[in-house]
Amino acid sequence: MDRLSVLLDRFRVRAALFHSGPLCGRTSFEARPGRPFLHVLRRGTLTVRHRRTPGLAPVMELHEPSLLLYARPVFHEFIHPPREGSDFTCATLDFNGAEHNPIVHALPPLVCVPLARIEGLRPALDLLFAETDHVRCGSWVLIDRLFEVVFIQLLRWILDHPEEVGVSGGMIAGLSDARLARALVAMHRAPAHAWSLASLASEAAMSRSAFAAAFKRATGVTPARYLTDWRLTLATALLRDGRPLKQVAEEVGFAGPSSLSRAFKQRFGACPREWIGSGSADESSHG
Repeated sequence: MDRLSVLLDRFRVRAALFHSGPLCGRTSFEARPGRPFLHVLRRGTLTVRHRRTPGLAPVMELHEPSLLLYARPVFHEFIHPPREGSDFTCATLDFNGAEHNPIVHALPPLVCVPLARIEGLRPALDLLFAETDHVRCGSWVLIDRLFEVVFIQLLRWILDHPEEVGVSGGMIAGLSDARLARALVAMHRAPAHAWSLASLASEAAMSRSAFAAAFKRATGVTPARYLTDWRLTLATALLRDGRPLKQVAEEVGFAGPSSLSRAFKQRFGACPREWIGSGSADESSHG
């Protein structure tokens, strides 16, 4: 079962290389909305400092090659040995929908994983490092695509090891459960389908009561609430693309434009037209 392709197809991520090579002394990365970071520590040791971020240690020490993913705005500072430095390859990430992107919303503020822990990552990294070390025709485009491959491989690993990165609930916790994942993928693929508790429980091969309890325990919400939230998340993406309200309502599974507008206002505090007119759509797209 493919737990990621529907998500990544609807809410795409783009990477852009901005540094490759040694870093010495102090390097700061500001918490700018719409500018997540994916850092690859290739070699060396590193001290990482954070500014009063809930859930993050103020200081971290890294002593082995690692991936560091900051999916949301977090100020972080790298402190390197003054002479030898640390060798890095770094990219910014552009998530379609910014804070409304369900992947961003589901991830903790920092995912830090030793490279050796992620099975199958080495070939992609070897290609990435080969391109950053010896720039050739098309290297910049290829490097960005390889960074996206690394990100997807990291997501795969997170789905199989949610507790190791501090994920205890939400979409990722649900997708990490093989039975619940079947129901979640079904909703992701066909949001306009008239899903009932019974039909979702059938997808998970569970009784309705067992499914409802397990789903709420894993994700923190009921299946009906999750489905509504997923439909609204899709609606924001379609509205940003300029799609008519009536068409959006039909495509994501609301009874009509008025039904979508009511749910939209309850969730975002404004009807779709007001939300778009206020510039929220542009802020969500570009940070």
